[in-house]
Amino acid sequence: MQYTKNKAFTLVELLVVITILAIISVVAYQNF
Repeated sequence: MQYTKNKAFTLVELLVVITILAIISVVAYQNF
């Protein structure tokens, strides 16, 4: 159960990182 919970947390963390990168890309694109 701990492994499944850790795997789920990793998936959520991955989605958060992708979202942050997307926001940074949009902001950088607008600045240029």
